[in-house]
Amino acid sequence: MNIFRLCGDMLHLVSIMLLTFKLQRSKSCVGVSCRMQEMYALVFCFRYLDLFWVYISLYNSVMKIIFVTTTIQLVYMMRFKTPICQTYERTNDSFQYELYLIGPCAVMGLILCEEYTIPDILWSTSIWLESVAIIPQLVLMQSRREIENLTSDFVGCLGAYRAFYILNWIYRYFAEDYVNWIGWIGGLIQTGLYCDFFYYYAKSKWYGNKLVLPGAA
Repeated sequence: MNIFRLCGDMLHLVSIMLLTFKLQRSKSCVGVSCRMQEMYALVFCFRYLDLFWVYISLYNSVMKIIFVTTTIQLVYMMRFKTPICQTYERTNDSFQYELYLIGPCAVMGLILCEEYTIPDILWSTSIWLESVAIIPQLVLMQSRREIENLTSDFVGCLGAYRAFYILNWIYRYFAEDYVNWIGWIGGLIQTGLYCDFFYYYAKSKWYGNKLVLPGAA
């Protein structure tokens, strides 16, 4: 465990806490993509299947359980828990990840896995799924343009978590000769998708304004 990995994990945890706080406080999920959370639920279930037979450390096991359970809880709150579910923007949160993303990610996971075992195929698939999981949220935010502070902060923390993981990989490459091409490429794709958002997010924080995204040309 190095400081970059720890910071990444904590930022990821903070993003979940911010979203949970927003839902509980406002009793509203306006501006939040449930479809992104559904993708993350798939990512964590696929990736952390090894919880049943692999033990690395207490920290590792606890974080895996937290990510799986809290993400499923968020999906439940937005889909079924009254009054939060009554504010869910089903019409605007319309990016069909099951049609455009799951199939290609599953194919990539099958082709590019290191070993042709079910756990390894699911792990590889989860990497590609996570790399594009932000797309439903970005599409929803673009349709709304004006973003609530807590929503922008939760997305910002989610993007920063992956940026710190890239620093973690760089550190481990030089310190441990660690190589993980699948994770690296997936992480770079994921971080690249955040670049436009980060520009406007940083700009809004610098000037103390609410985040407002530009309209489509």
